[in-house]
Amino acid sequence: MSRARQPPLVTGISPNEGAPWTKVTIRGENLGTGHNDLIGLSICGHNCLLTAEWITASKIVCRVGPAKDDKGEIIVTTKSGGLGTSTVSFKLLKPERIGILDQSAVWVDELSYYDMRTDRNKGISPLSLRPANPLGIEIDKYTTVQKLLKPLSYTHQVWKVPLKDLENMFPRMSGDFTSENFSATWYLMENHSSTSFEQLRVAVANLKKQASKKNEGSLAYVKGGLSTFFEAQDALAAIHQKLESDGTEKVGGSMTQRLENVLNRASETADTLFQEVLGRKDKADSTRNALNVLQRFKFLFNLPLNIERNIQKGDYDVVINDYEKAKSLFGNTEVPVFKKVYSEVETRIEALRKLLLDKLLETPSTLHDQKRYIRYLSDLHAPGDPAWKCIIAQHKWILQLMQNCKEDFIKEQKGTHTQMDRSSSLNRISLPAPVKRGGSFQTPKDDSWHYKSPQQVRFVEKLSDVVISQLPNFWKLWISYVNGSLFSEKSGQVEKLKKNARQRQNDFKGMIEEVTRRLVQLVRGALLPSSLTELQLRQYGGWDTKTPLSGAWLTQVIHTVRLSLEALSALEIPNDLLQVIQDLLQDLRVHCLLTTLQHTEEDVKRLAEKEDWVVDNEGITSLPAQFEQCMIQMLQSLKEPMECKPGEINEQRLLIILSNCQYLERHTFLNLAEHLEKNSFTTAEKIIRVSIEALRQLDEYLFETYVEKKSDPIVGSLEPGIYAGYFDWKDCLPPTGVRSYLKEALVSIISVHAEVFTVSKELVPRVLSKIIEAVAEEMSRLMQCVSSFSKNGALQVKATPHIHLHAYSPKWH
Repeated sequence: MSRARQPPLVTGISPNEGAPWTKVTIRGENLGTGHNDLIGLSICGHNCLLTAEWITASKIVCRVGPAKDDKGEIIVTTKSGGLGTSTVSFKLLKPERIGILDQSAVWVDELSYYDMRTDRNKGISPLSLRPANPLGIEIDKYTTVQKLLKPLSYTHQVWKVPLKDLENMFPRMSGDFTSENFSATWYLMENHSSTSFEQLRVAVANLKKQASKKNEGSLAYVKGGLSTFFEAQDALAAIHQKLESDGTEKVGGSMTQRLENVLNRASETADTLFQEVLGRKDKADSTRNALNVLQRFKFLFNLPLNIERNIQKGDYDVVINDYEKAKSLFGNTEVPVFKKVYSEVETRIEALRKLLLDKLLETPSTLHDQKRYIRYLSDLHAPGDPAWKCIIAQHKWILQLMQNCKEDFIKEQKGTHTQMDRSSSLNRISLPAPVKRGGSFQTPKDDSWHYKSPQQVRFVEKLSDVVISQLPNFWKLWISYVNGSLFSEKSGQVEKLKKNARQRQNDFKGMIEEVTRRLVQLVRGALLPSSLTELQLRQYGGWDTKTPLSGAWLTQVIHTVRLSLEALSALEIPNDLLQVIQDLLQDLRVHCLLTTLQHTEEDVKRLAEKEDWVVDNEGITSLPAQFEQCMIQMLQSLKEPMECKPGEINEQRLLIILSNCQYLERHTFLNLAEHLEKNSFTTAEKIIRVSIEALRQLDEYLFETYVEKKSDPIVGSLEPGIYAGYFDWKDCLPPTGVRSYLKEALVSIISVHAEVFTVSKELVPRVLSKIIEAVAEEMSRLMQCVSSFSKNGALQVKATPHIHLHAYSPKWH
């Protein structure tokens, strides 16, 4: 048994309204597998199966019958799917009772008219226009079902080819002689499969007679009605003789002449009458055509007003979809009225482009709104690059916010106002919660803390908040611009815009550098004015530095800047763009250290003033305890400034310091020893020995730090690289070359070599020997952990040390 099919589903009908006997096209799904499978079709409750013509499983053509319902569904029934459903409906237009001289807005089909004499509609069925037997011979009477019911042994039985076999033999053809795809072979096999050859010859003769009659034209009608003409002539002659015998014609004139005059007047009256009717008909047709045009193209005529309404409501997606539809339909039209309306549409769309661009460049705005407006402009094919214009506007906005922050705090410090202006641009923006970076900038404090803390400290915290609240969205907007996610595919310009983005990478890098540099310079102007030039001080300075900040407040500033650096690093901004912030941290730590030591020195000096000379049981005063407490507080305050966070170590500077240490040990201290001896300093040898020892300790510590930072990533990548792809030493292929993990290790070591070589050639053997030693120890450990090797695995292991030696030994010595 065949698998049950889905029930028929009608999803469309064209036209969707009309008078009875209107030809319609039905579309849908599962509308049958062929003519034989279609067993039912009703429109508005009327059975239309008789006029149905199955085309495909998704298309049926038929005529609508005179149904009782004005509006109803289209239901298709098939053998394979059963009773179907419909998602559309058909409206049946009932013709009005119109006389032949009555005025009407539409032309009345003469095939169906109202007869006032009989008070009923008369119509000619389309089926009656088809000749029942075009060949003029008898058609086979047995159907396929009858054939199956009768035994095949009877010689008088007629074998009729099944309809399904005919459909397979003649695809996309029909046995209906009124169809455009009529097949004569199909018709003969279906209706005359048992007809004898003699009968077919008679059928040919009948067709020839019909053709000859058709070719004779009007002469055939004359010949056929010749006797009628003779009878009419005899009747007219008898009437004429009767009139002459009675004398009527002589008295009143010729009767035939009067009759001719009457007929001429009737003809003129009829022409006049019907000329008016035909004129009204032409006018009605013109009105109907105009209404049809308005109805058919009402989308275009209403589009300008709809665009204005949707723009006011903010439904930009609807506007864009309507514009794309109108552009595809009427973009290249030559019809004057369409061109006029479409030009008005283009005017409204151009105004929308300008409106969206103004909204895009308006600040402040959210990242969601920026992406939305950029996509709208992309869909509307706006000229230029709106996304890049938005990036430029946001960059200027961030810089302006930072500068306004500094000016507001300086005004407050100078006493022009004790509270920051609520209408300031800083207060107009809503700063979101700090980016997840381990905590907020400030620890919980009461409200009075805001006014107790120095202006510079609060300025740095506010400035950091501004940068952290704006820069992440600015960076995400750039990432979306580069990967093309800002633009929709239907704009057709994604690849072009992505290419433009790649070409502007250096420009965006300069923007990020300018933001970070502005951040650093503003902080330096507030806390480290001596590190700026006079020109930079005029732009970023202006602070009252009479009262220097204490070490505790500088520690708070360092904490704030560190959190800012962590937040920016979390955005995966390249380290070279954040280097200026790392340099700022280094200078702040040094400044904090020096300030704390100076303040501690002053506090120690003032301890003598606090001596009360009161001796306790142990014979000492409170001065030693005060000194101890002062030193403990200093050490605790220096804990965070002295701590070096990951990412704050400048590796290039480490190399430079190591190179300087080597030079000091090999040259500078030896020269100093000679000068000390020349100038008769007796303790010169001890001084040089102690200095060199301290220098070596510093050199060893920095060297180990640098080697650890460079070797750990290389060593850590060996084990995952060896066993990548479920590699097994017991079951591996013969070695054909160096494996990928070893190539990666070599490339990493070469990059370290290049970095060290650019600073000092003498440091290359010292650094690389330690790194290679660490790699070799890790390889040895990994190989010892392997339980057994296959022959191929042993060859691979044996080749690894040789590759290392061949790659390393010629270069480092």
